[in-house]
Amino acid sequence: MSAPIFSNHGCRLNAYETEAMKELAAKAGLEGAVVINTCAVTSEAVRKARQDIRRLRRDNPDARIIVTGCAAQTEPATFSAMPEVDAVIGNTEKMQAGTWAGLAGNFGTEPVQVDDIMSVTETAGHLIDGFGTRSRAYVQVQNGCDHRCTFCIIPYGRGNSRSVPAGVVVDQIKRLVQRGYNEVVLTGVDLTSWGADLPGLPKLGDLVMRILRLVPDLPRLRISSIDSIEVDENLMQAIATEPRLMPHLHLSLQHGDDLILKRMKRRHLRDDAIAFTQEARRLRPDMTFGADIIAGFPTETEAHFENSLALVAECDLTWLHVFPYSPRPGTPAARMPQVNGTAIKARAARLRAAGDAQVARHLAGQVGRDHAVLMENPLMGRTEQFTEVDFATAQPEGQIVAAHITGARGVRLTAA
Repeated sequence: MSAPIFSNHGCRLNAYETEAMKELAAKAGLEGAVVINTCAVTSEAVRKARQDIRRLRRDNPDARIIVTGCAAQTEPATFSAMPEVDAVIGNTEKMQAGTWAGLAGNFGTEPVQVDDIMSVTETAGHLIDGFGTRSRAYVQVQNGCDHRCTFCIIPYGRGNSRSVPAGVVVDQIKRLVQRGYNEVVLTGVDLTSWGADLPGLPKLGDLVMRILRLVPDLPRLRISSIDSIEVDENLMQAIATEPRLMPHLHLSLQHGDDLILKRMKRRHLRDDAIAFTQEARRLRPDMTFGADIIAGFPTETEAHFENSLALVAECDLTWLHVFPYSPRPGTPAARMPQVNGTAIKARAARLRAAGDAQVARHLAGQVGRDHAVLMENPLMGRTEQFTEVDFATAQPEGQIVAAHITGARGVRLTAA
């Protein structure tokens, strides 16, 4: 028998949990299995998961196929009905040692183990210390989401928002620094909701300030995707005063038109997004922004779309994640009047072109500057703004090196 094969789909949090499952499966002694950690964010994600399951069955005809993740949580019947699948495991169950012990010791007694995710009130403790490159570790501090955006199925896959206590987070980051990590990224499903379920109702900014105060040897701290309307005063203070907090924020904006934002059931308006980016850049002039933007949301007209396109420049966004809208069964948006698929593709292409132009503008502005670059491999690292830099000569992997930017090639900078 052989060690399990893991196939991960979707977000960084899923990837983190796949690493945790590898450890749980190894400790349980599970052998001869293939585990697919699915994503449910779009119908296309579910289709790709099913396609991957069929491929993995063909490639591993004698293996036990175990399906988990958000799509397994939201559509257990869909996957249990597939002839290739032997077991379906929910998002809560996949983080429990007992689940893997049961799979290793007595497989088949419970082919579907998917509990009500909304009944879960705590997030899993930190099961792994360090995930990512040898230089950068990702730390899960939050799971789930209390909001109900009309296009999103994720709360039904992840449950309501749960936070990891600050003390647990700080202890883990201390261990990561002791192991040589020079950068830590805080991650979660709805990161800016961190603390709402903890005593005293702390905010994400409180956690950031506490980490930087109690782990003075941590060179670099990043925060992943945030909802800018929920950013608190302490986080803005950290942006202004803490150089170890990296000047790169990825924003969950989704659209640039107020009517569409309301139909999405977002909590901000376009002026809120513009005001936030302007204030963050005033406090930290070297701040760069990424953003998620959906093209072709139901009822979107050309005028609505033009507001999204204009927002790219008005917020001076650099790194765009553009999502062509596709209806997700079970969400309110799927029942709204849909936009023509050809128009959606064309609008997504225009957004991506605007993003490409913003990247080129950003890269051109860095030429001639000096940066502290965290090396991900001997010939490539990232600046404080998360821009990739290619080096002509090998550098020490995992270390922060001083670099003079000499040019740009493609979507990367070059350094001597």
